[in-house]
Amino acid sequence: MPDYHDDLRLAHVLADAADATTMERFKALDLKVETKPDMTPVSEADKAAEELIRTSLQRARPRDAVLGEEFGSEGTGPRRWVVDPIDGTKNYVRGVPVWATLIALMERGEGGDRPVVGVVSAPALGRRWWAAEGLGAYTGRSLSSASRLTVSKVSNLSDASFAYSSLSGWEERGRLNGFLDLTRACWRTRGYGDFWPYMMVAEGSVDICAEPELSLWDMAANAVIVQEAGGRFTGLDGVPGPNSGDAAASNGLLHGVMLDYLRP
Repeated sequence: MPDYHDDLRLAHVLADAADATTMERFKALDLKVETKPDMTPVSEADKAAEELIRTSLQRARPRDAVLGEEFGSEGTGPRRWVVDPIDGTKNYVRGVPVWATLIALMERGEGGDRPVVGVVSAPALGRRWWAAEGLGAYTGRSLSSASRLTVSKVSNLSDASFAYSSLSGWEERGRLNGFLDLTRACWRTRGYGDFWPYMMVAEGSVDICAEPELSLWDMAANAVIVQEAGGRFTGLDGVPGPNSGDAAASNGLLHGVMLDYLRP
């Protein structure tokens, strides 16, 4: 099995630099915010963080490709870094501390591209999560000060905590009825949103989560962390990994029954 220790250490260095950039502008009164063609916001901090990560990767991994939310795809090859400089920009620009930089390394294999390294850093929450294929998933302040992540053992939907982002996305795609039926079948539901539900699944504090429309940069880092914590990460079609354009994550025990409610 390949050794991803060096790539994981690099991802932490990239996250440290991004954290410094994003925190410097968080809650700044003169923060510049624009609207992208898809009508979602982008701040100067999103762009600065991604540029910083790209520049660092050009020096440290010049042969690797890069895909980022703000500046698209660059390079070719079997290894590709996937970056969301600020996942939760709407929270960021409103001063809500629930946002994170997502950094993943994906590697090409027989079954397609799969995430092998992932770091999710939420500096305003003082939290960071990470994983690498075959090395497990962890949370903590640093590589040397961390605790291992393990998903929950809840096996009945009636005992499960379900996290999601919003109702509107499900409604727009004609899947609201199945989504609402799932919420009624669960013990508890909360709309935490963005990266956080996936990290909670990995920690074992939430049992299932799902979103109906996502991009690869929203999912790649989350996927490897959930999987290395012992959980499952698939599309709503049940295909493993972050390549389906939507996502379902669970402790594994509840994955099938969750998909029964949410499949198209």
